[in-house]
Amino acid sequence: MVCVTDLDGLKQKVWDGKRINPAEARQLFDVPLEELGLLADHRRQSAKALAYEGRGNEIVTYSIDRNINYTNVCNVYCKFCAFYRTEKDADAYVISLADLDRKVEETVARNGTQILLQGGHHPTLPMQWYLDLLAHLKTKFPTINIHGFSPSEFVHFQKLFQLPLEEIITRFAQAGLGSIPGGGAEILVDRIRRQVSPLKAMTADWLRVMEVAHQLGLNTSATMMFGHVETVEDRIEHWEQLRQLQDKTGGFTAFIGWTFQAENTRLRAPTTGGTGYLRTQALSRIYLDNFANIQSSWVTQGPAIGQMALKYGANDLGSIMIEENVVSQAGASYRMDVPDMHRLIKDLGYEPRQRDNWYRLVETKK
Repeated sequence: MVCVTDLDGLKQKVWDGKRINPAEARQLFDVPLEELGLLADHRRQSAKALAYEGRGNEIVTYSIDRNINYTNVCNVYCKFCAFYRTEKDADAYVISLADLDRKVEETVARNGTQILLQGGHHPTLPMQWYLDLLAHLKTKFPTINIHGFSPSEFVHFQKLFQLPLEEIITRFAQAGLGSIPGGGAEILVDRIRRQVSPLKAMTADWLRVMEVAHQLGLNTSATMMFGHVETVEDRIEHWEQLRQLQDKTGGFTAFIGWTFQAENTRLRAPTTGGTGYLRTQALSRIYLDNFANIQSSWVTQGPAIGQMALKYGANDLGSIMIEENVVSQAGASYRMDVPDMHRLIKDLGYEPRQRDNWYRLVETKK
């Protein structure tokens, strides 16, 4: 990367809302944290989509949804994952409709608007199982958005079902799929992916699923799991891939970055603390200038850092996470409810508002 020598000029460039390049991003990563946070917060305030009902940037959003893992059976054996099981393991499972309905009913009762439906790469479940599952959910819970199946799952489906990606996503959407989460991105650099998840979708595969989904009218989120074997330059390359695709399709609703959790995994790496997390999130807001929404990751960092992240580029506190299994298996055990969300947001002088997957405000029950 070419070094940028005029740091003051670079800061002014960011303040003016101009796009930065990878070399400039790398230089910004090393500025004092409070300065980087100030620049990121200014970028947050400038994001067009944050002006709800003409009230500028007073609102900070959150969502009520539930992460339902339909199976823990997976055949890619990622080193960073403590959740997966093989079909032979005693605690391997595929969810029943009765258990699924109970979980969704509990979500609806708490004014939830969405379920996040993801699972392992099950080697034998047929396509019709997934289509029937989606149709069942959409028929029984028509007001709930099904935010389901990460790109790596779709790449797995393509290999397993021997069908074009476009046809699979189309049929899933027709059955009830409403949007696609950005899981499985990890770091979008193949050198890193070969180290941490060599049997999983590579960078081009992940991006291809997202591009096809956007072309078919499905919005998606984008994610990054960092703080393991990658470099800062790898994180910047990850953002560059996302930014280029967003320029092309405009289909990403939000970016969510979180830190690797090492407990019970085969991947060993020093834990990334709060300052490392805030520095990376702040830079993501600056670099991803075509993303309206940046979500705080209190699930891995805890409520205090999650709240602080709202001053480091984030405009959304994420979900209350009625249920979460994957990250918690790796050692993160933080929990929050709506009153906690409200308190954290109000303490900073913002107005808390529930939103849906598309960042539309939700009228809450009195």
